[in-house]
Amino acid sequence: MQLPTKIDGPVAVIGDVHGQVDKLQILLSKLRGRPDFQNRWIVFMGDFVDRGPDPKTATEMVLSLMETHGNVAAVCGNHELAMCGALHLFPPPDYAEWDQRWVGHYDSHTTFASYGAEFGDMPALLEAMPEHHRNFYANLPWCIEHPKYLFVHAGLESHQPYDMQVGILHARDYTLTRPPWLCSKTLVTSPVPADSPVTIVSGHVRMPEVTFGDRRLLVDTTGGTEGDLSCVLLPENIIISSGSDAPRAPLRNTTAPAPHSTKFGQPAGEPERKAWWKIW
Repeated sequence: MQLPTKIDGPVAVIGDVHGQVDKLQILLSKLRGRPDFQNRWIVFMGDFVDRGPDPKTATEMVLSLMETHGNVAAVCGNHELAMCGALHLFPPPDYAEWDQRWVGHYDSHTTFASYGAEFGDMPALLEAMPEHHRNFYANLPWCIEHPKYLFVHAGLESHQPYDMQVGILHARDYTLTRPPWLCSKTLVTSPVPADSPVTIVSGHVRMPEVTFGDRRLLVDTTGGTEGDLSCVLLPENIIISSGSDAPRAPLRNTTAPAPHSTKFGQPAGEPERKAWWKIW
């Protein structure tokens, strides 16, 4: 399975799904009701499995959307990384001990249950998992490039060059035990690299609201446990939620703007402009 790593045009980016089928159904229904639905890329921020009630069905919904919509992309989350390592869907190094990590620390019991396998029985899970699901999980890219955005599950290191990190992400180095771009919680609220030419879009850590910062957008509002699943239409910065259509609190900055740039991904050197968001 070949999944896109470079996209262009308008985007609807969806936060960490974590098997939350009911919330995903509501969100996709709202998206399909928009007149511009067919013209948008739908980008998922990873973490399809674990925690939530039905990872198998959620994954099947995403794969069906790929067939019917076409322009669908997704990045790998730390939960897919751990699961694929545990199931040997890529050749993991022995020192990573992904089987123990995934069963012990990732709330993976819901994934086993959704595929009808006993918790911890890796061979049974692998046998029960459809081949197209295995191929999807194993081939998820670690980042997706867009002329105005970079989609990566957790974020980028602040003090490493942007191009170097993107190159590493495209290479998908599975000898790394816990690649920070997929696993680190600190990257979510760290400043982006000074030379980043785009807004970094991530999930990974549950935020109380979709949150904009300096060249930063955070879209995980459930963590797989509570809250409404969120989607952001880009470049309009319109929020669509699986919950109530009632307006919510104003969005907040998580990081102070760097001296060389302006807020909300606005290009450096431009006068600051007022930003407005519409919540659906």
